[in-house]
Amino acid sequence: MGGVWAPKPSAGPHKQRECLPVAIILRDRLKYALTNKECVQICMERHVKVDGKVRTDHNFPAGFMDVLELAKSDDTFRLLFDTKGRYVLHRITKEEKGYKLCKIKNTYLGANRIPVAVTHDGRTIRYPDPDVVTNDTVKIDLATGKMGDIIKFEIGAMVMITKGHNCGRIGQLMHMEKHEGSFNTCTINDAKGNTFSTRQGNVFCIGNGNHPQVTLPKGRGIKKTILQVRAEMEARGAL
Repeated sequence: MGGVWAPKPSAGPHKQRECLPVAIILRDRLKYALTNKECVQICMERHVKVDGKVRTDHNFPAGFMDVLELAKSDDTFRLLFDTKGRYVLHRITKEEKGYKLCKIKNTYLGANRIPVAVTHDGRTIRYPDPDVVTNDTVKIDLATGKMGDIIKFEIGAMVMITKGHNCGRIGQLMHMEKHEGSFNTCTINDAKGNTFSTRQGNVFCIGNGNHPQVTLPKGRGIKKTILQVRAEMEARGAL
């Protein structure tokens, strides 16, 4: 029995292909545990909080924008993407750990004609602000689960790409194209002036103009070419 083995994430708020089990974060990313059994012990001692709730399942799926808190080591992270589309544990301040951004996936009228909004992390918010429509982003207070600021999905919004070849890139939404019977596409311009297109479903608003509502990981979502990476390494003397 050789090879690399990874735990399967439990069923939860994020899709299996779009999450990191807590065990992987503790063992392979933070190196706080050496084995899966140690991950189980850390979780069972109620040291791990995801989005402000203690999670004792070591395979609990943590996904994009989730806040992971380890009180014992005084660590707080937000799960974001780097420009290669990999999850990165971005360290955040105590002020920032109280909220997260959620993309609205759907809005509908529920039982007794109560309006409901569904977010990308499986939350259902009753009586949302009437201005909220699909693809908008809302700021959620983790302590109460209530909705705060709304970031409209419109031209000029600051967006992060959460899927596809451009995953992890950050830029300004420049143009939207509708294709009946196919996928709507969006054109994005990053801070260095590079332009790229992606499907509308891959776009996640994180702020307005140049003002993100969350702190950004290293590199600020600017994808470098392999030649730029090589030139920087040579300048550092790493090659």
